[in-house]
Amino acid sequence: MEIIKSQTTDIDAIFELYEYATAFQQKVGTNTWKGFERKMVEQEIAEGRHFIIEDENQISATFVLTFSDPIIWKEADNDPSVYIHRIATHPDFRGRNYVQKIVDWVIEYGKQKDLEYVRLDTTSGNEPLNQYYIKCGFTYKGISIIEWTSDLPEHYKADGFALFEIKL
Repeated sequence: MEIIKSQTTDIDAIFELYEYATAFQQKVGTNTWKGFERKMVEQEIAEGRHFIIEDENQISATFVLTFSDPIIWKEADNDPSVYIHRIATHPDFRGRNYVQKIVDWVIEYGKQKDLEYVRLDTTSGNEPLNQYYIKCGFTYKGISIIEWTSDLPEHYKADGFALFEIKL
């Protein structure tokens, strides 16, 4: 298993992972992703913020990092932080603790960049997912109610988002 920066040649596989993740979200009844703009993913790749996990010579998971998330985190966004977004895993690779491995990798990444926090958010009300993030080392920080803007993907039109962080 290796975490590496995504390349533009990975885009089709990344979108396939997003489709698998959306289908899984629909199956478990959570707020589902509504799709993502290819141009947005291309920009994230160009900026070196989009990553894949390669395992058994296959792209098995993906995630994105950002360094600012003021719409969701509001004034807390002033803290030097790295935010994890859009973790998606191929169904054949579920159960391999990729989220924990991603979190561990991002913790080291954040320390190298002298950041103070690793953060993520998810739709509020999904208690099993909340508990999973806590098990991965995050502290639950409450709910953020946002006003959706076109800067955000469609799934952010939901009511509120559970906030999680790890102090570095």
